[in-house]
Amino acid sequence: MLIKGLYSIIDFEQENQKVTAAVKLHKEHEVFKGHFPNNPVMPGVCMIQMIKELTEKAIGKELFLAVASNIKFMAIINPEKNDTINLIIHISQEEKVVKVKNTVSFEDTLALKLSATFNIIDQ
Repeated sequence: MLIKGLYSIIDFEQENQKVTAAVKLHKEHEVFKGHFPNNPVMPGVCMIQMIKELTEKAIGKELFLAVASNIKFMAIINPEKNDTINLIIHISQEEKVVKVKNTVSFEDTLALKLSATFNIIDQ
């Protein structure tokens, strides 16, 4: 985990090429003290990293973000008000390329939509 202590996985289910995960954000984490003081907001780059890490968990391989073709931030995630988020990740893999379509939501609010391509890192 690149940003240690930012979140923990509450639930992780994988069925074929679909991952459904529930994640608890740790509102006391240092990243929220700077983004933004007295009004914490989940940074977009941290959300993308989280999606990458959950995809790596699903396929068991390390990934590198190659292309983010569609990123739409639709609602602010404030960890003091909404500390649990839900992610749905659709994964397709062809050789050393992994394509992801993802949504992130809290309660009934859609917060993020992402389409991205990751390259598998050779180990």
